[in-house]
Amino acid sequence: MFSILDRYILKRYLGSFFLLLLLFLPIMVTVHVAEKIGKIISNEVPFLEVILYLGDFTMYFTNFLFPIFLFISTMFFTSKLANNTEVIAFLSSGVSFNRFLRPYIIGATLICGLALLLSAIFVPQAASGFNEFQQQYFRKGDASETTNVFRQINDNDFVYVSNYQPSRQTGFDFTLEHFEDDELKYKIYANRIAFQDSVYVLSQYKKRIILEDREIIHEKNRLDTIFDFDIDELTPTKFIAETKSYTDLNEFIALEEKRGNANMNIYYVEKYKRISIPVSAFIFTIIAVAVSSVKKRGGMGTNLAIGIVIAMVYMFLDKVFGTIAEKSTFNPWIAVWTPNIFFAIVALFLLRNARR
Repeated sequence: MFSILDRYILKRYLGSFFLLLLLFLPIMVTVHVAEKIGKIISNEVPFLEVILYLGDFTMYFTNFLFPIFLFISTMFFTSKLANNTEVIAFLSSGVSFNRFLRPYIIGATLICGLALLLSAIFVPQAASGFNEFQQQYFRKGDASETTNVFRQINDNDFVYVSNYQPSRQTGFDFTLEHFEDDELKYKIYANRIAFQDSVYVLSQYKKRIILEDREIIHEKNRLDTIFDFDIDELTPTKFIAETKSYTDLNEFIALEEKRGNANMNIYYVEKYKRISIPVSAFIFTIIAVAVSSVKKRGGMGTNLAIGIVIAMVYMFLDKVFGTIAEKSTFNPWIAVWTPNIFFAIVALFLLRNARR
């Protein structure tokens, strides 16, 4: 059962967090609307679509920023406890620092569980609405990877296009290779492939059939045919990983690996962040308590300043390592978890000093 101390701190912990969300989110939405109002008006976006978009925007960014909100709110109310000498009173009554920390860990567990649930089910839906609205009204460009596209479409067939235009469903320098028992049986070339009226139109078509003792070449200026793949599957949208539930994301990653997608790190970064961001709630809670439970000469302002600096450093590291992993061959697991590992070490160091 929870003691009076547990209920008191847990109530303040959760209350401060949700109060900060209620205070900050309207400001965030207002700033975003002020930034985008010109494009919204020029595109004549229906009012209902704008409202739904702002709801998706709120959910989407709350998922990324909630560790920072939690950190600052914990710093705020714990600093207030320290300034009112309540922390000294708790510890002087025989309560150990680990016991004092327990309701914070319970609160962090609740927040982490809620964040995992949201990121697995609800945030992907919000990400889909947010990105589709942005693509339709703000970005006005192709949302797919469009150059040097290589895919394995089934166990035997591999497809390549040097350039693909999703809006026109047209690709250039098309190649299809068919293998049987690891041997190339035929290869299809075309200067251009386009999907028109439910068929694929190949321009400057050439098919090379490889037999045991000879090769057969077929050529046509134009060939209308069908293939066992959807042309839009060749280039999934850049934000597609964000729109899938955790289970669907794992299935999608397995399929894209089979197809030979060269940009797998983007999807792995998204997968690992589904876990790393909620887990950071524990790390930031421990840091916040360790820093703010000691009364300082500068008062609450000093603690909040330290908190803001730590939050900015975390966001910087998270962005830098995430970008490095997406744009290179750097291990995505290491990239995603490095900020958490670094701040976990900081948390243990600060906690050790706070116990003294």
